[in-house]
Amino acid sequence: MRERINEVEATGYQVVAVAPSKGSFIKQFIEQFGPFPFPILGDPTRKAYRGMGHKTMPKWKLLAKAGFGFITGQVKDFIPKNEKQKDFVIKSMKTQDVYIQGGTWLYSAEGELLWKHIDESPEDHAKIDDVLQQMKKR
Repeated sequence: MRERINEVEATGYQVVAVAPSKGSFIKQFIEQFGPFPFPILGDPTRKAYRGMGHKTMPKWKLLAKAGFGFITGQVKDFIPKNEKQKDFVIKSMKTQDVYIQGGTWLYSAEGELLWKHIDESPEDHAKIDDVLQQMKKR
């Protein structure tokens, strides 16, 4: 998303990311993987995530998918090569809810829901081209 932020903003939309973590953890994430041209807000209780219908993938299923993807080479850079990023990812896997899946939501300036995509699994993110197409429709 950040690589194509100019295309998003050209549609008149803005990006606001919400993570299922506390602000202090998001700050650490941004220090390791940032900068980001949009705000990242926290939902540490996951109240918004659950209220919007986001799904928590069973632990065994997520670990099986990750293991299969790693073995077959379909999942690359699951663990970053950069040592600080690697340490952060391992810490995240131990302390954060890495099982809850995300989604993409488009709202009008008035707060009306226009479109949504709820991820079923880690590889099921809305494609940026599809999101841009939806933005241009509205």
